[in-house]
Amino acid sequence: MLEDCKDAQERWGGVHSLIDRWLQQRRNLLISFIELKEACDTELESVSKARIDHFSESLMDYISAGHFEIYPQLAEEARAFNDEGALNIAEKLLERLEMSTEMVLSFDTDFASTASCEQNIARLPAWIDRLARGLTERFALEDQLIARLHAVHSPATSNAPA
Repeated sequence: MLEDCKDAQERWGGVHSLIDRWLQQRRNLLISFIELKEACDTELESVSKARIDHFSESLMDYISAGHFEIYPQLAEEARAFNDEGALNIAEKLLERLEMSTEMVLSFDTDFASTASCEQNIARLPAWIDRLARGLTERFALEDQLIARLHAVHSPATSNAPA
């Protein structure tokens, strides 16, 4: 997953500062995810609520940035280029992204309080596996959004021969 994140940053980095920041946020999220996974693999009982909270906050911040900053910006760009095909694709991709958003919200709820964290700590490895699958799909869908709604409108792509 981390290598895919690096590839996406190389592909679209520098094209737009908002996307650049978001891709960096994705990278930081993945680092936090890996650290939490390693802690779970090493000694689950010693995983602190603070570590889970750090990851969960990174995850929620990333998801929120996508929904409230990036996706609307990408849609606005497609509208500016009168790219109805891209907007139709975006609508379908956003519906699929909603599933992983619901999963993230459930994770956050399961580990929100100290009591719920203690109650659910044994389920944390299963959550990590589920999140790994969900985030991998989410990142692929988001990369498709970036490619279809932004990269095709960049000057280098727009001037390329058809």
